Amino acid sequence: MLPTQLGALVADPAPGVSEALDVAGSLDHALADGLARMSPSALAGFADAFSGSPLRDRVAEAVDKIAAGSVSDEHLLALAGARSALFGAVHDALLGQADAALGRTRAAVGNLPGGTGEAASAGNLLAGSRSWLRELAITGWRGVDHDLVTAAGQVIEASLAQPRLRRLATLLDGLAAELRACSPIATMDRLPVRRWGDLWSRAMLLAQDGGRGTPAAPVTGRLLLLGADVHEHATAVQVQVHGILEAPGAAPRLVRTSVAAPKVDTIVGPAVWRLFAAHPVLLGALAERLTLDVTDMPLLAGGDLVWSDALAKAGPPADPFATARVLLADATAPPVPPLERHPARIGEPVLVEGYTAADGAFTLADQKITVDTGRLPACGPLTPQLVAASHACIGLLRWDDGGWSLQPLAVLTMVKRQPVAAHTTDWALGPTDPKVVKAAAAAGDAVAVLRERAGRLLRK
Repeated sequence: MLPTQLGALVADPAPGVSEALDVAGSLDHALADGLARMSPSALAGFADAFSGSPLRDRVAEAVDKIAAGSVSDEHLLALAGARSALFGAVHDALLGQADAALGRTRAAVGNLPGGTGEAASAGNLLAGSRSWLRELAITGWRGVDHDLVTAAGQVIEASLAQPRLRRLATLLDGLAAELRACSPIATMDRLPVRRWGDLWSRAMLLAQDGGRGTPAAPVTGRLLLLGADVHEHATAVQVQVHGILEAPGAAPRLVRTSVAAPKVDTIVGPAVWRLFAAHPVLLGALAERLTLDVTDMPLLAGGDLVWSDALAKAGPPADPFATARVLLADATAPPVPPLERHPARIGEPVLVEGYTAADGAFTLADQKITVDTGRLPACGPLTPQLVAASHACIGLLRWDDGGWSLQPLAVLTMVKRQPVAAHTTDWALGPTDPKVVKAAAAAGDAVAVLRERAGRLLRK
């Protein structure tokens, strides 16, 4: 990223962003108090915001019916869809601003070939999910109690067993866990109304009948890795890898791939990598910075490779910083599917060099961007101290409630007067720092212990 690019990015926010978020906020606050207790005029501004859009009649009808005390799945779907459309518009404005500043070309939706998946079945589970979401909306976050949270347990457990419903089930499970952890919610001084509104509206859209699969097409080529973002929670961990795919006869394009695993809260730090033992090819490439040759690997329309070690083979080493310098500027970015259009989803790989790091920001020719070291995972060697001492960084450009920031994935720095590259995935095959190895040995292997206990229970 050049100073001129950074200046164009941070100079002015995209027009209309704050106004759109304020409109969405009116629905979020209504969900906090409960639709059964909201005033008749609480959502009047929300409905007015769509007066010039194709959603006008459906949103107006939903607001009128809910204000009159009639709350149906159809009306809640209209509100959830309208709210998602607002955040989609914000996403498009911000991503367009980022693409213009970076000079990045983005493929149009539908440019990637692929068939359409089968419609989701298990209509009773979808209906059960909608029923719970309807009760949440009527009751409001402040009225949620233990009984309402646990009411979702049966439908979540049954949905997790259905591969087609797993995304919805995981979302509902996470929302229920957050509500349970925050109970009693009525005593909280401040509610995460936007986050819970995001989860609720997304779940309402996913819980509709007749959902379609995501188009995918097999691709063959060379995958050059840039870095990986680790999303870790108490019960799950996901590694999202960013890279550039070179396919025969096609221009280089930005792609992602993700692998995930369930976990317990006692598995932390470098131990989480052991949960991905089923992906040795990917882990080896991350730890040793190798290229990957993929053959007929499914590529979703939104730029995500459906990872399978059986369809990949490790190639020669490739320095991610060299890859970024040579290919990143001209790589085509993937389109964003409709349901993925949300500002929180923005994570654009960028290379920043020649900056000065100070006070939690990188400065290039008097232009500053905040560096989000709070996202650095504990399972790798990359630390805020290394970031602060660095002079080059591969990171993800993100937007968070009013401003752009950079999430480091890898840095070049000097340690004891020697150039050192530190990546979030350097310990994917195990820690290389002797102190960390010693501490892990003293703490014991939590993964092995839990697997042994689980095996003992299964044998009984």
